[in-house]
Amino acid sequence: MGSTFLDIAPGKIAAIVTTLEMTARPSRRPVPPSKEHSVRRVANPDLAWYRDLFRRIGTPWLWFSRLRMDDVALGAILHDAAVEVSALVADGRDEGLLELDFRTPGQVELAFFGVTPGLVGRGAGRLLMDVALERAWAGNPRRVWVHTCTLDHPGALAFYRRSGFTPVGTQIEIADDPRLDGTLPADAAPQVPLIRPPPR
Repeated sequence: MGSTFLDIAPGKIAAIVTTLEMTARPSRRPVPPSKEHSVRRVANPDLAWYRDLFRRIGTPWLWFSRLRMDDVALGAILHDAAVEVSALVADGRDEGLLELDFRTPGQVELAFFGVTPGLVGRGAGRLLMDVALERAWAGNPRRVWVHTCTLDHPGALAFYRRSGFTPVGTQIEIADDPRLDGTLPADAAPQVPLIRPPPR
């Protein structure tokens, strides 16, 4: 069978989204103790703090969804008792984000997960994932799931698979380019071409 190519309008970005899940608690991968990193729960997170950390982690990968939410919408999620936010701490500074969403009975979504660019490849993500899975499986859900996309770090999909997740579906997401409306800087994620709409 032949291929199908879909045109994406100027001013838009497109990504292939992969959904991954696990339906049984994975075998624990021993994580060496770390003197450099720790993980702390953040109760009732401050929205400015959250947005700053979200930007510092996600700008290289065009994370934009939470940045387009107003305070009411974002606060409704982060301050829900069934949503748990944690931060990975390195050198006394919050440098990683873990957000677990327990709002759907029997399921836990790993809603946001990441570390700042300087910590990639230094074991911080593995420690944060170990905490994520321990907390996600504490209530014995039927399913723990996450999604990643082709805009994310090139190693993200393999990392999730090594952590015990299995790919179960794909989608195509098309969105307004966040670099064109000021959500993110115009020079963010230079690996993703910024194609401006023609002037009107």
